[in-house]
Amino acid sequence: MFVRIVKMSFSEENIPAFLENFESVKEKIRNAAGNRFLELYQDKNNKSIFFTYSYWETEADLENYRKSELFNEVWTFTKKLFNAKPEAWSVDKLASLQ
Repeated sequence: MFVRIVKMSFSEENIPAFLENFESVKEKIRNAAGNRFLELYQDKNNKSIFFTYSYWETEADLENYRKSELFNEVWTFTKKLFNAKPEAWSVDKLASLQ
């Protein structure tokens, strides 16, 4: 399993549209094959910056999602709202304490 982190920045006026769309698709993303976890975070100091954290079983699962109709719909809508280029990282979890 690995973690996918995506940083997105929006113009302030586009934040409600992003949040509304995320609310409508979050369960579908979470239920994509191989997805085990999904969270959305908002930066405490800059309310225009958001992060998604998702856990994927395999890289192939993430790639299959990225090639899916669902991803195409989500990304086509979301990328129009950005005010900066998004950044993404795929990382291996080395430790987790709860």
